[in-house]
Amino acid sequence: MTTTTRERVATTRHFLMCRPEFFAVTYAINPWMDPAAGASAEKALAQWEALKAAYESLGHRVSVIDPIDGLPDMVFAANGALVVDAHVYGARFAHAERADEGPAYAKWFAELGLPIKEAEFTNEGEGDFLTLDEVILAGTGFRTDVAAHMEAQEFLGRPVVTLRLVDPRFYHLDTALFPLDGRNVAYYPGAFSEGSLRVLRRMFPDAIIASEEDALVLGLNAVSDGKNVIVNAEATGLSAELSRHGYSVIPVDLSELRKAGGGPKCCTLEIRL
Repeated sequence: MTTTTRERVATTRHFLMCRPEFFAVTYAINPWMDPAAGASAEKALAQWEALKAAYESLGHRVSVIDPIDGLPDMVFAANGALVVDAHVYGARFAHAERADEGPAYAKWFAELGLPIKEAEFTNEGEGDFLTLDEVILAGTGFRTDVAAHMEAQEFLGRPVVTLRLVDPRFYHLDTALFPLDGRNVAYYPGAFSEGSLRVLRRMFPDAIIASEEDALVLGLNAVSDGKNVIVNAEATGLSAELSRHGYSVIPVDLSELRKAGGGPKCCTLEIRL
């Protein structure tokens, strides 16, 4: 059976999200951000609500953490932690503007009674840690210290594979790669160092390769449940390729949140219990 006809199987997920009530672009900590361009919290909220509704329509559970005034990027819940096997590896943000987000997310998980590891090294949660069945892929180069990869491995007991990002437009791993399921991925080769690219080719010979055009609309900042893929609507080439490989594509418009460098995955932290 070829990859184009293989039946895909969805698995129900539990996601944590944060309403963008205080969303704004008031500083620039990545190449996507331009305070002069203006950003609408009202429009961002409408787009976020549509994303949340898309998850719920697929049967996924969505929990919501309260936003905090003064933390406009808290909507990007993926950066708040890494949760694997009911263990929470906390975030330690690279930029002072986002530093208070880490404790806010840690407090939410502490109230669930989950064991939490307070990070000693800089890391931005699922922005740079993407979990598959057997390994965790971990990005470094811009936001996450490579020492955090070993710290996460020791705490979570999962093998961690380091991948080096080299293009500042793709400052987090989740802007350049996403898991299709527990064993395969889609990615944009230009975001990675030559050595990391060889690792990806060896580990995922059947990966879906995205174009620069689709990567530049954050098409790879997508969320897959193994069958259904939530993807930025502008990533038309990637969407067509996903469909060709048997995935059901659900396009969403997160253009307002993209003004801060975020997409569907940035807004979505998976809780793996």
